[in-house]
Amino acid sequence: MTGAAEPLDVIVLYDGVQSVAVRLLSPTPQCGYYDAEIVIRSDFVNAAVRTGFNSDDLDDWAALLEAVEESDTEAGETDDVFAGNWPSEGRTAYLTFIAEDPYVVEVHDAPSTRISVRVPIDLKAGWLDAARERLGAVRKVLGV
Repeated sequence: MTGAAEPLDVIVLYDGVQSVAVRLLSPTPQCGYYDAEIVIRSDFVNAAVRTGFNSDDLDDWAALLEAVEESDTEAGETDDVFAGNWPSEGRTAYLTFIAEDPYVVEVHDAPSTRISVRVPIDLKAGWLDAARERLGAVRKVLGV
């Protein structure tokens, strides 16, 4: 990502109809945080909200993906539904990822407007592998 390059998508959750993505706006951290935005696209809502994340948050995203895979493997063994926030709740706008059927992504602008949007996304097989590949590419670009 150099000069006038397009923003880099850190997270893309898309089912062919609606999506939630986290887009890196600058590869240079400010005060330890990368500037980003959460983008929602659907027939009902099209919106974006600024957020930020640090390199530890990338580790947290990897851990969340691992936890989702484990919860998918254990599906049917328990009635518990896995849910996780990214980046950590409280300091900026964040996602809550809920491993239901279909998956649900809640976008929260808690520290600012306190508006939340809930987006069901019917993620297809292979989305976890694609998310891990994207995460690896982002880490490479950022050098973390």
